[in-house]
Amino acid sequence: MVDPDGWYYCLTHRTPEKGAGCRGLDRMGPYPDEASARRALDTARERNEAADEADRAWRED
Repeated sequence: MVDPDGWYYCLTHRTPEKGAGCRGLDRMGPYPDEASARRALDTARERNEAADEADRAWRED
């Protein structure tokens, strides 16, 4: 379900979109605002790095 007030990041067009836009498989979100949607790839990268670090730490225990 699309949040009509939410912001999304379109992976196809590499731009933020508000509400309904490109198909769901091509989008990340929803985000609370345009700036957050614009940073979607950075946010995903940071979260992946943190998860990878947590995995490494867990394996070392």
